[in-house]
Parts: sequence; C-alpha cells; structure tokens
Amino acid sequence: MAQLTTNVDPRSAEYRENHAAFEQRLLLLRDRLRYAATGGRDAHAARHKARGKLLVRDRIDLLVDPGSPFLEIAPLAAWGQYDNEVPGAGLLVGVGIVAGAPCMIIANDATVKGGSFYRETVKKHIRAQEIAEANRLPCIYLVDCGGANLPQQDQVFPDKDHFGNTFLRQCRMSASGLPQISAVFGGCTAGGAYIPALSDEVVMVRGQARIHLGGPSIVKVAINEDIDGETLGGAEMHTRVSGVSDYLAADEYEAIAKLREIIASLGIERNIAPPRPVVPPRIGAETLTGVIPVDRRKPYDVREVIARLVDASDFIEFKPEWGETLVTGTARVHGFSVGILGNNGSLHSDSSLKAAHFISMCDQRGIPLLFLQNISGFMVGSEAERGGIAKNSAKMVYAMATAKVPRFTVIIGGSYGAGNYGMCGRGFWPEFLFTWPTAECATMSADIAANVMLELRRGSVSKGTPDQSELGGIDAAVRAQYAEQSDPYFATSRLWDDGIIEPAQTRDVLGLCLALSLSAGDQPRRDTRVFRM
Repeated sequence: MAQLTTNVDPRSAEYRENHAAFEQRLLLLRDRLRYAATGGRDAHAARHKARGKLLVRDRIDLLVDPGSPFLEIAPLAAWGQYDNEVPGAGLLVGVGIVAGAPCMIIANDATVKGGSFYRETVKKHIRAQEIAEANRLPCIYLVDCGGANLPQQDQVFPDKDHFGNTFLRQCRMSASGLPQISAVFGGCTAGGAYIPALSDEVVMVRGQARIHLGGPSIVKVAINEDIDGETLGGAEMHTRVSGVSDYLAADEYEAIAKLREIIASLGIERNIAPPRPVVPPRIGAETLTGVIPVDRRKPYDVREVIARLVDASDFIEFKPEWGETLVTGTARVHGFSVGILGNNGSLHSDSSLKAAHFISMCDQRGIPLLFLQNISGFMVGSEAERGGIAKNSAKMVYAMATAKVPRFTVIIGGSYGAGNYGMCGRGFWPEFLFTWPTAECATMSADIAANVMLELRRGSVSKGTPDQSELGGIDAAVRAQYAEQSDPYFATSRLWDDGIIEPAQTRDVLGLCLALSLSAGDQPRRDTRVFRM
C-alpha cells in the first residue's frame, strides 16, 4: 500500500498563518459548544438541582460505561435562533455504550424551556431515531418533557415529520426488535407522555416523575375536576395502579441503575472492535489546521487531509492519472476499510465517470464510502456540455445514490450546488454527515450569486435600466444573504448536518461511525411486537 507524504512545511509562514486563523475558528466553536451545554440558564439549573434532580449531562455520565466514548449528535441545534434561549434545542442525543451495548440516548433538558419541543427539537429527535434504526441501536429515552411548545404548534404538531412521527418511529423500531426503554425524571404532559407510554419498559422516579395526557389545569377546564399532579399521574400511581410504569425508583440514581440493568439483561452481543490493528497516521492530525488556506479560494491538495486521517497514512489511489479533480482510493480508518472520494477542484466529465466507477466497485466489494467535500460544483460551459457533463455527472449521482454500503460525508470546505449532491450531501441520506468550521454550504458562492442577480437585473427590460446605486444595493443584499445562510453555524442550527467537529477529531468520529454502521448487520432482526397492557 502506498504511503502518502506531505508537502506542507509546519515552519513556513503560510502554515503559521493558516494555523492561527483556524485556531480562532476552533476557539469560537468551543465557546459555542460550551454555551450550548451549560450557558444562559444558571437559575433554571439551580432550581432543577434544588428539587433533587440531576442535570441532563450528569444523567448520561452515570448511564454510559465509564471511560467509553459518547458520540453527540447536533449539539448546536437551534443555535442563533430564539435569541439563543433554546440551546441544543432542549434535547441531548447521542450514541453511548451502556452495559457493553451501543445505544441511542435521547434526553430532554428540562432547564431549557421545560424540555418542550420546538421545531428543531422534533427534527433532532427524529434524526436520533433515524440513526438508531439504521444502525440497529436500542433507544433509551431520559424523559423530562413538557410536550410541544404551544406557540409553535403549527411547526411541531400536524405534519408528517412533526412530533407524531417520533411516535411512529418508536413503535416501528420496537416492532422490529429494537428495544425502546424510558426513564421518567419529571413531568411528561400531552405528547411527552407518549414517549414512555410507547416504550417497552418504563422506570419512574418517586416524587418527581409524572405522566398525564392532560395536566391538572387541562383536567379542570375539560371536565371540571380538581386534582393535583401527583395524584393525577405520579410515579406511585402509575406503577401501582395504572400499570403505565413497570418500575418505581426511589431517586434518579436508582432509575439510571435500573436502566443499565435492563440493557444488560437484553443480552446484546455486538462486536464493534476493528477488524485490523489500528495504526495512527504517520502525519499528525493536529497539523490539519495548517493545511487549510485562510483564503478559501486558494486550492490545496485533499491528499494532505487524507494523509492525516487514515491508518499509517497508507492510501491505494485509484486512477491517479485520470480525472484528477477528484481523488479516489482505499484506506483504513481505525482498522476499518473505507473508499475515499475527495475533491481537488470542480467535477468534470472524466472525474464524474471515475467516481461512478469507483463507487460501484466499492459497493460490489462491500467497502463503505467516505466523501470529503470541498467542491465548487460540476463544470459548466459549452465545452463541458458538449463533453456530456449532464449525463456523466448523473452517472456519478446515480452510483452514489444507489450504493448499498454505508456512506459518510465530511464537509471540509465549500459545498456548492449539484456538487453537494454528487458528493453525498444531506439530501442523499448519508449514514452520518459532519462539517468542519471551514464549511460553507449554498447553491453557489456569494460572488457567483451576486453576479447572477446583477446580470438578471441588467437584462430585465420591464424594470428599465438600473443605476449604479440600485446595482450596489442588489450586490450587497445578495452577499449578506449568502454570508449568513452559508455559515456553518446557520446550517448546523437547522440540522443540515450531524454537528460541527474539529479536524483533529475527525478520524475518531469516523471510527465510531464505521464501527456502528458495519456492526449493524450482526444484529438479528426479531420481528416481534411489544404490546402495552
């Protein structure tokens, strides 16, 4: 296997400039992740703890096996929206190891708007369930949820991908043999009540947990019955009278211990260990920050990125002398085989055909695919069209869309137009999609978009001849729109990705994702249903 080398000199002025600029991006990312995890809600957290309740991250720390990795999904959901008063969309989700079994953990954060569901909360919950279903993961719900956010009812309630879809997925996963287990730590009203009610097994915490389809105020209005919340839907009543709950826990610690006991009793045997010994890259991943130019218009060789991600920096390149704007080849990441496609410019007919060939070959051999996106799009112009770029790019898209092997995408730079599609963007359902802080996702770059809009205005006969001030206003408005909407935080806020990650974390994140996806087929499907009695 050929070993990749580097042409990047860490002592050069260019490297130092790139590294310093990237470090500023990383400081911003870490600051925003810190705020999403703990910021802006000290008073709410204090009240939460005064009631004898654990914070959501403390619950997860107790639930997962000590020292095991936790792959958090979309930690910056809803970032920059709602005056930043809904950090993380009020929901913490991720894959963790519980009693030796990888599980999807979906946990409400009651310190954020009482754990109520906003538009992004629903989307994040569904995304977690998609990952769980695709990777055959049991789901553990840590429920502390006030149901739908009522002012957003038109955005969270009636449509097919709204709150009700989470219940559909929960039922179908249970029916397919994926256990659905809930622990209730607080009030669960209306839609929130169905998360535990639809679970296979339920634990409730005495004195804290409540489940009711309608709370005391709704009961009073609906049937004029005066009743307190504990009597209406408390843990003791539901465990001893209604049977909605299966286990009564004295406190949160006992509830979490019971969850671990339940997962251990499932007898899940799943080998997520790599098939080969893991060898770190010969070129340190920490130097990735000096590889990416400050000026995104300046090209760089994607092999420099690959060399810092793959085992031993070993890479067998496929068709290295043809279709050179796309680098393709096979390597290992944390011991797992992977076929890599990385951009070195726009996609031409030859690089598109090369991609289609390589993808179909990996698919035939059962090798998962990794797309490293830094793409301006497919080539345009008369020469490209006469060379068949439409049909040849379609072949690449077709091969990528129909590949049966797991597909993973990391947007490391630009992701524009149909290039996003050809390189397995979100619309093509990659198993996981992460971005770097340098990512930009848009139909086209701001420069091109502004010039297109200016040309359209100049060519508009019905509106007369524009003056320079009007054209300047159009240019400024388009650039401002694209600057805002192509920002990686705008994208991750809306769950167009599974999270922004640091370049040095990429190899480990991909290793976890590969282990989950490639071991999913080891799990027997048990087409049995669990009926709540």
